[in-house]
Amino acid sequence: MAVKNNIILNHNEINNKIRRIAFQIYESNVNEKEVILAGIDKNGYIFAKKLKTALQKISEIQPTLCKVSIDKKNPSSDIKTSISPEDYKNKSLVLVDDVLNSGTTLIYGVKHFLNVPLKQFKTAVLVNRNHKKYPVKADFKGISLSTSLHEHVNVVLEGKTFEAVLE
Repeated sequence: MAVKNNIILNHNEINNKIRRIAFQIYESNVNEKEVILAGIDKNGYIFAKKLKTALQKISEIQPTLCKVSIDKKNPSSDIKTSISPEDYKNKSLVLVDDVLNSGTTLIYGVKHFLNVPLKQFKTAVLVNRNHKKYPVKADFKGISLSTSLHEHVNVVLEGKTFEAVLE
């Protein structure tokens, strides 16, 4: 029997989550002139770009995008960022990904940024699955789901229709 895909967030819901998370980032950085949005490559970076656009519409804070490249198959290998550590040193930083599964990618991303002093460090995800292997949490999240380990969340943030699907 074929498993039916379940849409857990549709286009409008994703846009509403992006706007709400942008407001939460603004509220936690209300006294800052700049915030670094460090998106984990692929969907996390696309999500960070959308948060940047939303943040610019609601605040005077200057969001700076940073692409974070992590080898998800070997997360302990070197992590690369599109901006230098000097560019985020002593600033407020939000590490952004689309889905928090086991926490592996996020915890290695957090570890990378701990090498530089930061003013504030938060995390943001669109979908938080409750299957963490590591003690990492999402400070800002679009939705929390209790799913089975066999299920997969696929997020589409490009094209005309965004969606998050449970497969």
